[in-house]
Amino acid sequence: MQTIRRVREDYRTLLRSVPSMVTAVFILSVVFMNLMASKELYRSEYFCLNCGLALSWISFLCMDCICKRFGPKAATKISILAIGVNVVCVIILKLLSMAPGNWAAFYSAPDAATGEMITQGIDSTFGGAWYVVVGSAVAMFLSTLVNSSLNHFIGKKADNGHFSGFATRSLISTGIAQWVDNFVFSAMVSHVFFGWNWTQVLICSTTSMAVELIAEAIFSPVGYRVSTRWEKEKVGQEYINHMAKAVQA
Repeated sequence: MQTIRRVREDYRTLLRSVPSMVTAVFILSVVFMNLMASKELYRSEYFCLNCGLALSWISFLCMDCICKRFGPKAATKISILAIGVNVVCVIILKLLSMAPGNWAAFYSAPDAATGEMITQGIDSTFGGAWYVVVGSAVAMFLSTLVNSSLNHFIGKKADNGHFSGFATRSLISTGIAQWVDNFVFSAMVSHVFFGWNWTQVLICSTTSMAVELIAEAIFSPVGYRVSTRWEKEKVGQEYINHMAKAVQA
């Protein structure tokens, strides 16, 4: 019970300290990237991109900002919260997709049969599959541990307070963590349920990581400005003091 109370108090303090907009963007990026991952952007024999890649870098950039200011445990806790919210959203969407009735696109179809197919397709997309949800949650959790730990470790060695330090810790940790995320998901879902071979798993994990890393590199100056402003304005000092007391105790 003491552990539960301590974790609950840690979360309360953390959620009061991390700017709400960053938490909201983090959670929304996780929810929408998992939803949009069901749509292919490009596919060949050894190369596959989905629309979720357009959003996945956002969650890692948020993690990097949080890790720099609040530490790796804070980034992990926010990520676990985002995973939990995503699971709740998936359950809600699944239940609503099972409800009777037609989507608006049904009424723009040329005939009823086509409209039924459209409705079933949309229901299937929003309803998702249990193995996709499980694979996504496990991949996100493991990649979060990798990203937060590496970001903190590299930051202690290479962060000089300038953009170059932030970029070094962010891009290296994010690149490795995104590869882990892609590999775990591909191994658990694409390999097992979609019939991908291991060559496809490895190549797609690497190429997807490269695309995500390029997107984060483009927007990393924004993350640097946000995190440095937090430090100057002492944003979230309550949580930092709270964790310092916990360590001393």
